[in-house]
Amino acid sequence: MRIVAPASFGLPLAKGFWLRYPLLMAEEVKHSGRQRGTTISSKHQVTIPVATMAATGLRAGDRLRAEPAGRGRVVLVRVEDPVRRHAGRLTGVFGAGELHRLRDEWR
Repeated sequence: MRIVAPASFGLPLAKGFWLRYPLLMAEEVKHSGRQRGTTISSKHQVTIPVATMAATGLRAGDRLRAEPAGRGRVVLVRVEDPVRRHAGRLTGVFGAGELHRLRDEWR
């Protein structure tokens, strides 16, 4: 017997077969079997949960440094980008056209 249903209404069992459950149970099923963590892949990659990303202010594309913090513990530290950190700090220091004149001297 082949049961076909949209992914939002069930869980895939095998190709073309779905375990169906009522729509009202969707939220309960969605959160029932979830672990409160992540798994290390064979490429040593991990997925950081969205709630953790939001709570720490991390964003996609941020560079992180992994530091060991004892057996079974790793601390991820954002690597600061010095260009981003200092960009715009000298606004207003040079007069209009002054930087263009200085750059022309280098040529």
